[in-house]
Amino acid sequence: MKAEEYLNYLKNLRNYSSATVKAYSEDLQKFEAYLDAEGLDSDEPGTTAARRFISGLSADGMSKTSVNRIMSSLKGYYRYLIKRGYTDVNPFENIRSLKKNRTLPEYLFEAEIDSLLKLPGNDFAGLRDRFILELLYSTGCRVSEVSGAGLSDLDIKSKTLRVSGKGGKERIVYLGNEAMKALSGYLPLRNIRADKTDQDALNALLINVRGRRITQRGIALIIEKYINVSGISKKVSPHTFRHSFATHLVDHGADIRMVQEMLGHESLSTTQIYTHMGIEKLRNVYRQAHPHAGKQNDGVSN
Repeated sequence: MKAEEYLNYLKNLRNYSSATVKAYSEDLQKFEAYLDAEGLDSDEPGTTAARRFISGLSADGMSKTSVNRIMSSLKGYYRYLIKRGYTDVNPFENIRSLKKNRTLPEYLFEAEIDSLLKLPGNDFAGLRDRFILELLYSTGCRVSEVSGAGLSDLDIKSKTLRVSGKGGKERIVYLGNEAMKALSGYLPLRNIRADKTDQDALNALLINVRGRRITQRGIALIIEKYINVSGISKKVSPHTFRHSFATHLVDHGADIRMVQEMLGHESLSTTQIYTHMGIEKLRNVYRQAHPHAGKQNDGVSN
């Protein structure tokens, strides 16, 4: 009952997506099943039980990312119970997250972006596709943000777009000159083609060839189509454009806190991955260019 109350709180007051609420529900069910098997009280299971539960997830081969997500879910749940006066103790509060191996996200080089943008044609689908690619790269938006954007969110005069990010948090993103050029080619055809019987389509910034609002999956398929004919061997998704946006900004000297604002990250630590990417690039340049960098000696010869 308390778990259901918490999930309703996440959905209705915190504006969490249905997928996120479902993930939280599954996390709570996992812990509830563990407590039932151990014969423990779910309201006050104790830190020892919490630690054993987390250790069990790792022992079962669950990834560190998944274990940390479950731990975060349960910390949040018990914080909620404390605020509501249901319990006095958060058994997960002092359990540290598992240290993850840092992996640098895949991104496209500037030349690869340019080559992709030359591929779309000049019919409706091509002009729309070019605008989608430019929009993702120009703004660093998540695919959910651009697919959900409306015409009323667009301000052509100021070259900005208002988008709704995680948790319904709104921010303003900026369209560069190339994105604005692509928009000018797409927008007149979009206004003609939009399904006049579908109010959502009339409101949507991006539509499919049938005149309806385009889906996130639809955008992913468009990108996949151009990647397949581009000769680019990397695994590319809509999110790759977000990584490319941030990486190129940092490479060209943008302040990391400004990049944080543009990406809509709540925590600076999330954005700092892109500074590490810049450091890694410098390291690779050094290894390739310095005459002594490429030779690894096992020892010092006399």
